[in-house]
Order: sequence, then C-alpha cells, then structure tokens
Amino acid sequence: MVDLVVIGAGPAGITAAIYALRAGLSVAVCEKNVYGGQTSIIENIENYPGIEKISGFDFAESLFNQAKNFGAEFIFDEVTRADLKSEIKKISFKNREALEAKTVVIANGLKRRLLGCKGEKEFSGRGVSYCATCDGAFFKDKKVAVVGGGNTALEDALYLANICSEVTLVVRKDHFRAENFLVKAVNSKENISTCFESRIEEIIGEKKVEKIKLISGEDSKIHDIDGVFIAIGYEPDNEIYRGQIEMTENGYFVADESCKTSAEGVYVAGDCRIKPLRQIVTAVADGSVAGSSAASLVIAGNVK
Repeated sequence: MVDLVVIGAGPAGITAAIYALRAGLSVAVCEKNVYGGQTSIIENIENYPGIEKISGFDFAESLFNQAKNFGAEFIFDEVTRADLKSEIKKISFKNREALEAKTVVIANGLKRRLLGCKGEKEFSGRGVSYCATCDGAFFKDKKVAVVGGGNTALEDALYLANICSEVTLVVRKDHFRAENFLVKAVNSKENISTCFESRIEEIIGEKKVEKIKLISGEDSKIHDIDGVFIAIGYEPDNEIYRGQIEMTENGYFVADESCKTSAEGVYVAGDCRIKPLRQIVTAVADGSVAGSSAASLVIAGNVK
C-alpha cells in the first residue's frame, strides 16, 4: 500500500506527486499513455510564466525526471476500476495487480472529442489522426484537412503547413474561435485555405484516406485528401468514477478550493474538473493544491 496514488501523469498529476513526495509520502503515479499528457505533443509552450519558450517534450521530460528523482513510482498501465468509497482505496489495472492507497488524486485530463462521421473510425491510423505533431511527418508534400476552428486546430494547421503541400481548414461556424495571433498567422499562409460553415459528412477511401465529402449549406463536394486531422476539442473521460464522486452531467468532477471531492481522501486536479481556464499553469496549480491536501490528510493521521 502507498500513501497516495495519482491517476494521470500530465502536469497536474506529476505536480501533485512532487508536492506529496516533498511532504514525505510514498507515491505511485499511474498513466495509460505517455507522461506529460497533452504537453508531450505540443510543439512549443510559450505561455508558462518564467519560461519564455520550451518544447512540450522537454517540459514533460523535466516534470517526469523531477518526480522520479524525488522517488515517485511510475506505473504505465490503464486504470480499469477504482474503489474509492472505503477508507483504503483500491485501484485496479488492465495488466497488473491492484494497488491500495490511503489517498487518491485523479488528474487524468481529457480525451479527444470524436468527429462522429462515417469513415472516421474505419480510417483511424490510416489517414485519420488526432495529433498533428505525432503524425504530420507521414503526410509530407500531401494534401490534408484539419477539422476545427479553435486554437488547437489553427496550431495544427500552421504546423502542417510547413510539411504538407496543402492544408484545408474545415470550420463548422462562420468564424474562428482562436486567439487573434493564430488567425493572423493562418491567414498569412498561402497553402492554408478555409471552408467556413462546413462539415465533413464522410471520409472515403479503400485501404487509406483518399477523399472527403464536404457539406456546406445544401451543397456537397468531394475533395481529394490524403489525411484528416481532427481538432474539435476535448471531453472528460471520467465515467468509471461516476456514482462515487460528484460530477456534472457532462462528466467534469466537482471539487472545492482544496481540490477535495465528495469522496473522502479523493482529490482531483487539472482539466478533468470544473474550472474556468484549462492551461498548463492552472493544471500545475491544481496539482500543488491536491498533492498538499492529500499529504495533510495522511500526516494528520486521518487515514490509517
């Protein structure tokens, strides 16, 4: 048994681990993918106070190494079940034995929202991608579409414009929802075009993506496309905890200023909880509070 299990190794989760470790707790951090969360696939971070510019990979690596040096145990496996109502919590995994803990911090971030059109699932990994920095190199000098009108979509389009011959932005609304500097950058790129008030109805191909059926108003048109990058935002991935922790109808955790949930000894941090701003800086702020709160509970002896 450990003092604290942290579920999620993004900035919020690793920060929670660091603060708990510094307080003297034994900590295990569970992650089903790679450490760093969404930061690991960001090309550059330029809005973190005190750091003018750093690659997402380097930022994630630094977080991971810091937690390891403090003594964190990292478990790279998927959490399939969490029993949180008892005084001693039990976390079950897909490929290893369950782990018991006195306290838990859930910092599992968000999952990519799916487009839901015909062909998306069939061509996932064969031309349909959710990560431009991960898969962009496979489309060198090819034509791609990016779906979305927010910051992520425009960042992806700009990244791909340096690799691909043509980038088409498919935006459901009649305007972008991104920051002004990104809009200006996209508009200045000659190989980026935008289809406003449009949506992809179908992704078409045989063994890989070859075309998309684009709907604009009452008109439809087939476009030759080699890849489709979907960047329409994120949604919570908290269903395995429903019924044990209070959450909103759409799946975000409810927590107080100490990051405490409705379940005793369970805290949440980062994008998975209700909050007005989801940024790296707010994630690490949550992590520091959640890790400290868990440590205070253990040190006070309120859990045995």
